[in-house]
Amino acid sequence: MISRKSREEIKLMRHAGHIVALVHQKMKEVIEPGISTKELDEIAHQVIRENRAIPTFLGYQGFPGCICASINEQVVHGIPNENVKLKEGDIIAVDVGATYRGLVGDSAWSYAVGKIDEDKQRLMKATEEALYAGIDKMRIDNVLDDISGAVEDVANSYGFGIVRQYGGHGVGHNMHEEPFLFNYRVGDKTIIKQGYAIAIEPMLNLGGDEVSVADDEWTVSTVDGKPSAHFEHTVIATEDGPLITTKLME
Repeated sequence: MISRKSREEIKLMRHAGHIVALVHQKMKEVIEPGISTKELDEIAHQVIRENRAIPTFLGYQGFPGCICASINEQVVHGIPNENVKLKEGDIIAVDVGATYRGLVGDSAWSYAVGKIDEDKQRLMKATEEALYAGIDKMRIDNVLDDISGAVEDVANSYGFGIVRQYGGHGVGHNMHEEPFLFNYRVGDKTIIKQGYAIAIEPMLNLGGDEVSVADDEWTVSTVDGKPSAHFEHTVIATEDGPLITTKLME
């Protein structure tokens, strides 16, 4: 069953999302050639704890980090590692969750490390565009397939692959709640109601759709080895339209 968030729950989710946005603000400042993904994880942990929240990812089904750090052909769930250092020309997707007073904020962003090539620039632009196209459809009385279709249309317009095994999800008291949200049309006519909260997260590939899971049982990468980008916001359907909770509160 899909839960509808109350006014108080939405207030707490906005606070959790603000903390997630603070982490991303810090990531933008510190991501540069030479920094390790473990250092990024430690910085994120510090920001979350300083703001009296809990790192949602840490320990989730055994995951060892506060962030997922996925570089280039890695799509999602990359494990932070002190021996993995960013290089000029990389792109890295940082996915982070924070739990504040029992409610979750979840957001991912892809970042350029130094100067990146035109293909990667275009991939990041398209994936962010797909995110906001999906968000625009997160409206009361629309259906889930409206969101999925908006993401798919942007991906197709650029000719990029769509990750099909992973997608968005409901979020609130838990990081993963119903419903699952595909990034392409599947005919899901579930009606969006006031108070529905969904993490919308397109993952697009420069090459084909296919991905595989590494031996660490976490890291997901493209089969063809071409880069992938990942953007995500937690969004709530309200009478005033889509409310993005994972951005800085003014």
